[in-house]
Amino acid sequence: MGELLNIITSLHTKTSRDYISRMNDDKVKCMKIAKKYDKDYWDGDRKYGYGGYKYMPGRWEPVARKLIERYKLTNDSKILDVGCGKAFLLFEIKKILPEIKVVGFDISRRAIDDAKEEIKKDLFVHKAQEIYLYEDNEFDLVISINTLHNLKIFDLKKALQEMERVAKNKYLVVESYRNEEEFFNLECWALTAEAFFSPEEWTWLFDEFGFSGDYEFIYFE
Repeated sequence: MGELLNIITSLHTKTSRDYISRMNDDKVKCMKIAKKYDKDYWDGDRKYGYGGYKYMPGRWEPVARKLIERYKLTNDSKILDVGCGKAFLLFEIKKILPEIKVVGFDISRRAIDDAKEEIKKDLFVHKAQEIYLYEDNEFDLVISINTLHNLKIFDLKKALQEMERVAKNKYLVVESYRNEEEFFNLECWALTAEAFFSPEEWTWLFDEFGFSGDYEFIYFE
């Protein structure tokens, strides 16, 4: 197994969240709408998801630079983003390393259509748990940020094994909790999550499913 990293947490904690309001706001209906991963999820009311997921210059740059440094990425590297969303992170990496090969996929057609034009040709619609049409170790790095906790456990196994197969280095981020308060907040806030695991459970699953990459947990304090 890889290492526990701290790459994206500072970005995650910049956002304030009203947990109780989300739980009280007809949450079951909102969950059903969110799981379509369409306009309402990305750019509709906050109760359905992001509440407007727009490109903000520089927001993802620190994360991009940390990944480049950690995995020694160069213009000759090749990176895959599993569940890339609108692929703003890939765009930031490409700005720093203009010749790097970036590939990303997401379950949401809306997200791909709203990606930056400069990298849209390298993105496509695909499910994280389905076979990746790439060779073993084809990528220098595969990343997955805030996607895999949206899978049921049998699909999670498939996704982790495919990530393991296609890349030399791996890094993922999933939601987790360290105590009952964070568990409660996570249950209130999550709209699309299927997997609610503590760090100890996550790392057990990584080992059980043969995932050797690095990982990070985000918490809802």
